Amino acid sequence: MPQPKSARPTQRDIAELAGVSITTVSHVVNGTRPVAPETKAAVLAAIEKTGYTGDAIARSLVTGGTRSIGVAISLFANPYFAALMQAIEREAASAGYTVLLADTHDTVATEQDTVRTLRSRRVEGLLLTPSPGDGAVISELVSLGVPVVLVDRLTTRTDVDQVGSENIQATSALTEHLASLGHRRIGLVAGAPGLSTSEERTLGYRLGLGRAGLSWNPELVVSGQSSKAGGSAALRRLMELSDPPTALVVANDVMMVGVLHEARQRGLRVGREFGIVGYDDAEWADLVEPPLTTMAQPIEEIGRRAVRLLLSRISDPNRPPETLRLPPRLMHRHSCGC
Repeated sequence: MPQPKSARPTQRDIAELAGVSITTVSHVVNGTRPVAPETKAAVLAAIEKTGYTGDAIARSLVTGGTRSIGVAISLFANPYFAALMQAIEREAASAGYTVLLADTHDTVATEQDTVRTLRSRRVEGLLLTPSPGDGAVISELVSLGVPVVLVDRLTTRTDVDQVGSENIQATSALTEHLASLGHRRIGLVAGAPGLSTSEERTLGYRLGLGRAGLSWNPELVVSGQSSKAGGSAALRRLMELSDPPTALVVANDVMMVGVLHEARQRGLRVGREFGIVGYDDAEWADLVEPPLTTMAQPIEEIGRRAVRLLLSRISDPNRPPETLRLPPRLMHRHSCGC
C-alpha cells in the first residue's frame, strides 16, 4: 500500500492509501453520498494513519464528534453580546469544546445560511440568538434533531431549550420605580418590533403602569428600532408631544446612547428635571453623569447555563426541553432622580 507523499496529508494521499478515488474520499469526509461499509472503513483507517484527523471534519468521522459547538448571533445587535460570547467560550473551553462563531446580521435569510454553514462544519450543537421572524429556522433544527439552545431572545415554544433574562417583571419594576418618584407621564423607548425581548419589555412597562395606578397611553411608547439613531429619534418624537413625558424607560443600552445624546442636545437635566432608567447595564453606565439606573442582565450566568444546557442536550437528546429565565439585578444610581 503506497505511503502518503506530502508532509501534510491531502485527500489525494488518503485516496492512494485506501485504494479508492478522491471522489470517494470526499463523499466519506463530507457525508454527501452513501459509501459501502468496507470502503468507508478503509478510508477512515487511512485518515487515522496519515494524521488527516487534524481536520475537524475528518476527526469527527474517526472519533464520533468534533468537540465543537456553533454560535449563531448578531454581533452588532447589542454590545453585551461580546460579553456573552466570552462567557460562552470560557464555559465551553472548561468542558473541552471549541466554539465556532458566525454572524447572523439579525436577518432570517442570513441566519438560515449561517446555521447551515455551521452544521456543515459538523458542530455537535448550536447556540442561537433568533432573528425577528425566524420560526422556520428553529423548526427546521428541531425537526432534524439538531441539539440547539436559544439564547437571550426566548420564545413561547416548549420543544426547544432556552435561556435568557426575565424581562417582564424587571421592566415593570423600573416603571414602578419612576412612578414612586412622582412621575405620571412615563414614556417608553421600545426595541425593534418582532423581537421577543422588545415585546416582553413593553408588556412589563404596561404592567408597571397598571401596578402604579397609571393609564396606558400609546403616544408615550415609541420604537427606537434597537439602534442609537432610533433612540435619538424616539426621544425627539416624545419631547415634541404637547404634553411630553417627565421620565423615560429605555429598553436597551444601544438606544440609551441615542437618548442621552438627544437629551444633551435639548438641554434636559437628566436625574433632575427628567428621569431615565434603562435595561442592560453597559460597562459605561456608571461612568456617565449622572450614573444610569438600570437592570443588569446576568450575562455571565446566561452564557454558562446556555453551554451547560446544550452539552446536556447533546449527551441526552431525549430529555425534556427547559426554559430558564434568570433575574436581572437593579443597579440603583442617579439618572432616575433619586
